[in-house]
Amino acid sequence: MNISAKIQKRLKNEADKKYQKFSSSLLPGVKGILGVRLPVLRKIAKEIYKDDWQSFIAGSPVYFEEKLLQAMVIGLLKESDNADILEKITDFIPKIDNWSVCDCFCCSLKYAKTHKDAVWNIVNKYAHSEKEYEIRFAHVMMLNYFIEKKYLNDIFSLAEIFKCDKYYARMGAAWLLSICFIKYPEETLKFLKNTKIDNFTYNKSIQKICESYRVDKAVKQQLKLLKR
Repeated sequence: MNISAKIQKRLKNEADKKYQKFSSSLLPGVKGILGVRLPVLRKIAKEIYKDDWQSFIAGSPVYFEEKLLQAMVIGLLKESDNADILEKITDFIPKIDNWSVCDCFCCSLKYAKTHKDAVWNIVNKYAHSEKEYEIRFAHVMMLNYFIEKKYLNDIFSLAEIFKCDKYYARMGAAWLLSICFIKYPEETLKFLKNTKIDNFTYNKSIQKICESYRVDKAVKQQLKLLKR
């Protein structure tokens, strides 16, 4: 039995019908959801990493959870594994077809913390994409790893050219700007006052800022007045 077949069997044994129903409600249209909880998946990912991870991430996933596992395993890779990690990252991106896999993949990529400039080149490339989840990938990567002085003006420049009308790309852009505001309020407020990004993304950015517990009530009131 190859590793993909072995993992599929394991996932079916770990499936929780109630959680499957819950996950499906959050991911309408996503097929192949078994209902395996994230702590269980993280444990399995570590086991795969110690086994034949190369064959596993090269496979074509049948189930939603298999795709999550591939994302997690790539996130576990280290330079000592003698793998081209940047290549593994770019190979996986076309497999992203929902917000959950996208965000899980981004959060898993700790390699970005220690190889920022190299990963930034990938992020910058996909920020210019026209595909919904490639764009979301770029924005979620930025909010996870790149909100710092060195990259802030580049983030604002990429936000300014954002044109996608797809929902999850727009929400990723809004989420990014909300975290920028929390970390760099003055600079982000200046950007928001002058930006020409679309009204939906602009208003969602303000909404997400106002939902944060880390923003003062008085500031929230001021921001609400800026809504278009």
